[in-house]
Amino acid sequence: QVQLVESGGGLVQPGGSLRPSCATSGINFRLYNMYWYRQAPGKQRELVATITSGGFTNSADSVKGRFTISRDNVKNTIYLQMNSLQPGDTAVYYCNARQVTLTYWGQGTQVTVSS
Repeated sequence: QVQLVESGGGLVQPGGSLRPSCATSGINFRLYNMYWYRQAPGKQRELVATITSGGFTNSADSVKGRFTISRDNVKNTIYLQMNSLQPGDTAVYYCNARQVTLTYWGQGTQVTVSS
């Protein structure tokens, strides 16, 4: 059974940091490209950051220089280091695992940036 479990979201003040994680099981993690998406209320889900099976990374322009995606192939987990958080970053953050035609989603973790 495939599971992707996000954790590490929460409430933070503007300018603060969070580091959500996504622990996976039931997949050959090393072979999967991994993604972080987010969805704010009333908006479409958007891609935030990508890390390939080979470790190459990319991020959306809106978070470049503030967010960093990483992976641990021993713990089968990805992370999203989020710094200098802004109210506009408030959303549910989802992880996604993808290999060719296979795709799996986690349940999401809420990130709220507010004073």
